[in-house]
Amino acid sequence: MQADPAHAVVAQKALDPIGLMLGASGVVLVVLVILVVAAALVWLIWFLKFAQLSRLRGALRAFERATENVPRGADLVALAERHKGSPGARVVLAVARRQEASAASSELLGAIARRAVTTEQQRAMALMPTLSSIASAAPFVGLFGTVWGIMDAFLRIGVEKSASLPVVAPAIGEALIATAFGLVAAIPATIGYNYVDKRIGDLVDELTASSDVWVETLAEADRGANPYRR
Repeated sequence: MQADPAHAVVAQKALDPIGLMLGASGVVLVVLVILVVAAALVWLIWFLKFAQLSRLRGALRAFERATENVPRGADLVALAERHKGSPGARVVLAVARRQEASAASSELLGAIARRAVTTEQQRAMALMPTLSSIASAAPFVGLFGTVWGIMDAFLRIGVEKSASLPVVAPAIGEALIATAFGLVAAIPATIGYNYVDKRIGDLVDELTASSDVWVETLAEADRGANPYRR
């Protein structure tokens, strides 16, 4: 039995998300545009965070390798000056600057190092709130578009005095595609947030462990060997 060409065309349009989006109007169209922008932003943040964390991890490990056999605080600070792009180097310099002001115990230097590590963590967490907001809000934005589309379908039924498919199908199609677009934005955002957050946590743990060694090296060094001390 040969399929009806008209039915084939309808089925093809019903399975075309882009066509349904372009055919949307009013509030649903605004919702879809917002979700498309959010989905594109998710992938942009993915790329930026991957590049940032790869750079930070590489710089940290390079600095750690350079400081493996450094016995003196002066040498450690000199290495930090040459690796200013490394999170570890910035922690060392923060501790060394504190020693410039006055003599400090290991406990105080450790507190300064922890504060510097927190600063590095905050730097690495840039854009993460945006990713989290998209992950949590996108499904609800899509749901809003769905509810609006269903309301529009009921209004059409009231105006046309008919519940036939030609009357309600366009509005219902817009409603369902809004939900789909919300999930398209939210699912990658959730996966990306968890992945990036795990990598940031690993970076901070590695930085914290190394900073303990650097603090001890600086605390045991002769004060006169610190180039920051006048």
